[in-house]
Amino acid sequence: MACRVQYSSIHSSLRFFSSSSSSSTLFHHSSLKSHKKLRFTNSKYFTLSKQSLYCTCSSTTNSNGEDDPFVLTTPLYYVNAPPHMGSAYTTIAADAIARFQRLLGKQVIFITGTDEHGEKIASAAVANGSSPSEHCDSISQAYKALWSELDISHDKFIRTTNPNHEAIVKEFYSRVLASGDIYRADYEGLYCVNCEEYKDEKELLENNCCPMHLKPCVRRKEDNYFFALSKYQKKLEEILTDNPDFVQPSFRLNEVQGWVKSGLRDFSISRASVDWGIPVPSDAKQTIYVWFDALLGYISALLDDEKQHNLETAISSGWPASLHLIGKDILRFHAVYWPAMLMSAGVSLPKKVFGHGFLTKDGLKMGKSLGNTLEPADLVNKVGADAVRYFFLKEVEFGNDGDYSEDRFINTINAHLANTIGNLLNRTLGLLRKNCQSTVAVDSASAAEGNAFKDTVEKQIEKARQHYENLELSSACEAVLEIGNAGNVYINEKAPWSLFKQGDSGFETAAKSETRWGGLKHGQMVAEPKPIFARIELENELNNATEEVKKANKKKEKQKTPKAVEA
Repeated sequence: MACRVQYSSIHSSLRFFSSSSSSSTLFHHSSLKSHKKLRFTNSKYFTLSKQSLYCTCSSTTNSNGEDDPFVLTTPLYYVNAPPHMGSAYTTIAADAIARFQRLLGKQVIFITGTDEHGEKIASAAVANGSSPSEHCDSISQAYKALWSELDISHDKFIRTTNPNHEAIVKEFYSRVLASGDIYRADYEGLYCVNCEEYKDEKELLENNCCPMHLKPCVRRKEDNYFFALSKYQKKLEEILTDNPDFVQPSFRLNEVQGWVKSGLRDFSISRASVDWGIPVPSDAKQTIYVWFDALLGYISALLDDEKQHNLETAISSGWPASLHLIGKDILRFHAVYWPAMLMSAGVSLPKKVFGHGFLTKDGLKMGKSLGNTLEPADLVNKVGADAVRYFFLKEVEFGNDGDYSEDRFINTINAHLANTIGNLLNRTLGLLRKNCQSTVAVDSASAAEGNAFKDTVEKQIEKARQHYENLELSSACEAVLEIGNAGNVYINEKAPWSLFKQGDSGFETAAKSETRWGGLKHGQMVAEPKPIFARIELENELNNATEEVKKANKKKEKQKTPKAVEA
C-alpha cells in the first residue's frame, strides 16, 4: 500500500505535463475542468482529495465577486502549410500550463486556432490546385487532428474565416477608426511576403533579404490604410517600464524595449491587391491586413454561438488574456502592435506575453531544403504522445532555443520515463499484486506522519508548483523526476518484499509504512501492474516502438468506455 500511495502523489504531479490519451498511461485525465474523479483503465474509480493536489494558491476575482478565468492562447497558426514540430511545441507547452492551472482549481479558457487570410494563403491554394476556402479547411483540419493525437486539451479553436470573427474584426476596426488612428496613404517600401510586413532597409541582410526567412523582399507601392502606431510610443515605453513582467523572459523584454526606443513607425493595416481577406468596412476594394485581423482571434474565440456576436460580449466572456504564448519570431506583433491596437480601441491589454525560442534538429535549423524536418505526427505514432510531450518540456529550457536529436530523445525517454518513473510504478503495483491481491490492506490516513520520504515528495511537489507558476517548465519536470528517483531509493532502502515474508506483523508494517497523502482506503482495488513507458532500443532507433504503440492504441479503442471527465 505504501508504494501505491507514492504512485498517487507522483502521478498527480506527472499530470502537469502528461497527456491522457496515450495507451501507456494508467489514468484517464484528459480534461480537468471537472477533476474530482479519475478512472483506472479497468474502470475502477477513486476520488482525489483536495489535499492531494497540494494547491496553496488563491484565485483572483472580478468586480462581481466571480473567479477570473485563466485565459491562455497559442498563436493562431498560419495555414499556408501543414503543422510542424515548432507549432506542436508551442501547443504542448500551452497545454501543460493549462492543465496545471486547472489543477489549481481555476477556470481555464485555452485558445488555439488557425489564421486563414492573406496573400500567402491564396498563393498556397493556387499552388495546390484548390480554392482558398478548400485549402484552409484542409490545413485547419490537419491542425485539429494533430492536437487530438497530442491530446491537447484546448477549450476553443478559432478559425479567422469564421463569420463571428469577421464581425468582431469589423467592429474593432470601426472603434480604432473612431479614435482617429486610421488614415489612408500611399506607401512604397520593401515587403516580405512571408512576414506579411514592410521592412526597414537597415534591418535587412544582403540583397534585401529578410533576416527571418532569408528571402529577398520585393519593392511595392500601395495605397493602403495605416494605423498610427507612432502615436503610442510614449505609452508603450511607460507600460514596458512600469510592468516588467508584461513581456517574458526578461531578455525578450529588453528586445521589445529596444524596438520601441528606436522609434515606432505607422504600419499598413490593409491590402489593395489581396482578395482573400476581410473587407475594410468603409472600402470593399481593400482587405484588412493579416495582423489587424488575426490578433483579434484571441477575443473572437471567447464568443459562444448562442451569444450576441459583438465586441463587448466577447470581452465580457473572459478578456483580458492571462498569457499569450508565442514564438520569438512574432514577438513584435504581440508586444508592440497588439497593445497599441487595444489601447486605441479602449480594450484592456493582455497580462503577459511570453516569447519562446526555436527548435533545431541536430544543431541545424529545420527545413525541407535540408531534409531534416521533424514531423510531430510521425513521432507520436512511433513512441506515443506522452514521450513526445515530456521530451520537449523537459529538454528545452522554456524561452530559449532547443535542439532535438534522435539519440538524445531515446536516452531521455529511456532514463526518465522507462527506467525511473515507469519502473517505480511497476514495482509498487507489482508488490501489491503479489502480496495483497492488488488490494489496499489498511486505510492510509494513519501511515505517513514523520516520514522523511513524504516530506521529500511534498517539497518536490511544491517546487514543481512554483516552477509552473514561473513558466519554468523544464525545472518543473525535473522536480517530478526527483520524486521518481526518491521513490526508487526509498523502496530499495525499505525492501518491503522482505517485510511481507515475515507474515502478519511484517505485512502490517509493509502495508502501513509511511504514507497518507494519496487518500487510499481499506479494501480499495488498484490497477494491474504493466509497463506504462516502453523502452526504446537505440540500435533499432524509434521503429521498435511503432508496432507496440499501434497495438496498444488499437486495444484501447476496442475497450473504450465513456470518459469519467469531459474532454
